[in-house]
Amino acid sequence: MRTARASQRAVTFAAQSRPEDLAELEELLRTAGVAVVGTLVQQREHPHPKSYLGPGKLAELKALALALDANIVACDDELTPRQERTLEDELGIAVIDRTAVILDIFARHAGSAEGKLQVELAQLEYNLSRMRGLWTHLERLGGGVGTRGPGEAQIETDRRLARNRISTLRRRLRAVAGTRQIMRNERERTQLPAIALAGYTNAGKSSLLAALTGAEVPVADRLFHTLDPTTRLLEVNGRSYLLTDTVGFIRKLPHQLVDAFGATLEETRRATLIIHVVDAHAPEDQIEAMMAAVEDVLEEIGAGEVPRLLALNKADLLDEEMRARAWSGRRDALLVSAVSGEGLDELRERVDAQFVRSLEPVELLVPYSDGGQLAELHTLAGELQREDTAEGVRVSALLPAASAARFARYRTTPVSANGKPKP
Repeated sequence: MRTARASQRAVTFAAQSRPEDLAELEELLRTAGVAVVGTLVQQREHPHPKSYLGPGKLAELKALALALDANIVACDDELTPRQERTLEDELGIAVIDRTAVILDIFARHAGSAEGKLQVELAQLEYNLSRMRGLWTHLERLGGGVGTRGPGEAQIETDRRLARNRISTLRRRLRAVAGTRQIMRNERERTQLPAIALAGYTNAGKSSLLAALTGAEVPVADRLFHTLDPTTRLLEVNGRSYLLTDTVGFIRKLPHQLVDAFGATLEETRRATLIIHVVDAHAPEDQIEAMMAAVEDVLEEIGAGEVPRLLALNKADLLDEEMRARAWSGRRDALLVSAVSGEGLDELRERVDAQFVRSLEPVELLVPYSDGGQLAELHTLAGELQREDTAEGVRVSALLPAASAARFARYRTTPVSANGKPKP
């Protein structure tokens, strides 16, 4: 039985790279439904300003693509419009870059209305400067990778119409962001600590969210499966936490996506704690590169100062040697498995301990007429000590500082205006 031939066959290429550096681009193309049939790398101090590759390597790339019957060449960097047009003119086949591939994957996976708006905005901003060359580009590509979503719908528009559409999308996203802010304010009203799962795409964040909370969460072994933030309730030692799964990060994350997904990334920036999830089954050099990419993005979005816990996921796939390697130099990390459950109880305890250190001890006397406040105290403090007296319920508890201030009127020890006990 003959195997069906892939309709899109790509040769990947890059400057200033080692051949193994193209592995991630190959995985991105595979996720986009493109078969990689060859690779070409040129060592250059800087990419050629007009054609990205030098004339000799460009001729070599053309011969390689012809010999392998490729109908796409894919660059591991973002090409300028001039470089893209030059390459297409010289090669005679479709040229796509890393950003186009990632945007294509996002167009496939966006599920919510907000996600679709964000992807469309990112694609339009990327294509705006390339609209002159889109006609021939899309004729050759035939509706494949890089053409889904707004690129296809906007092909016959001019720049003015595209800019109008971008303005419309930004207005709609601001409205959606307002709705998200209302929901966030409602969550913050409960004063529940917020935890964000951050990590490289396909590190297993969604699986970990499901395993920790017991909630039903869509999971798949593919890049960028989760684009929209998913929040579930995590219970540890009687205390409740909000645990959010966010979009996966990646090396050279296109700036269009960082800008467009600002509302989604806001969940990470506003978190009280970030659990950095790492695929411990990946090769060591890839682990280091993935961790560095995540840290770079966290810095870029303003979350660099948020406390972290490092969770080395997929422990069920590791032998003893790989376990030792994963822990080498990372003794503060936890080895966990969303599949087998290994390390999850310890991770929960580590999360709880992180917050307990920041809690403030309070002694309260809550009148019986304000009994509704007791339920809120239980939610915020988890375990607490209570004693029924003639005046009301005496409570000893540990509370987050912001929550403690809200219950200041019930304190049995007088407090000053700044919330601290008076001498």
